[in-house]
Amino acid sequence: MDRQRLIQIASAAAFLAVCAVAVLVVVSMAGGGSGGDTELEDVAVVGHELRGIPQRDTVLGDPEAKVKVVEYGDLQCPVCRQFSIETAPDLIDQAVRPGTASYELRQWTVLGPQSVDAARAALAAADQDRYWNYVELFYRNQGAEESGYVTDEFLTAIARGAGVPDIERWNRDRHAPGLKAVLERTDAEAGRLGLRGTPSFVVEGPGGRQTLSVPTFGDLEAAIDAVE
Repeated sequence: MDRQRLIQIASAAAFLAVCAVAVLVVVSMAGGGSGGDTELEDVAVVGHELRGIPQRDTVLGDPEAKVKVVEYGDLQCPVCRQFSIETAPDLIDQAVRPGTASYELRQWTVLGPQSVDAARAALAAADQDRYWNYVELFYRNQGAEESGYVTDEFLTAIARGAGVPDIERWNRDRHAPGLKAVLERTDAEAGRLGLRGTPSFVVEGPGGRQTLSVPTFGDLEAAIDAVE
């Protein structure tokens, strides 16, 4: 093969590589289906995961369960999203559904103003017993933190997808002044507990209390057994 032909082949390969990078950049900028828009993903998955489990306020499962698993999380936190998708289903199915433990998520808004808007929306859904549907669906459609995706349209789409019965009431409730005190109280609790980031967990029962950071299901299972 002559030198001119080799140069042409190398040039073509370089051009294709540049095109591939450009495509990846465009997909990344567009979100690549990674969430943050009103075309919701996994509505049915979330409904199936939570079906038949009682929820009251921010607590999923039997509020009288001996062991209480409390998560301090931020709806914009990507690590919280990962936990929600990869680990929470086992916790819900193997500990919450059979009544071994209850599971509560407290809104610890550490990432910015959009976290506060998201938390208010979730807490308003709690008033209609759709908190966990809202939370799980939000995580599965989460966008890049503080990127501007937490709009009224996005929050309302999540509320509808989560099955919030009265959207008008939900819209009023998420602007209620009292929610500020709820968020401030959670922040103060996290400080007293010495928590350093989201998601953090407190597992408490008759046998004591354990604090965990970004646990696996095995970590949570061991903590539940230890305090049961």
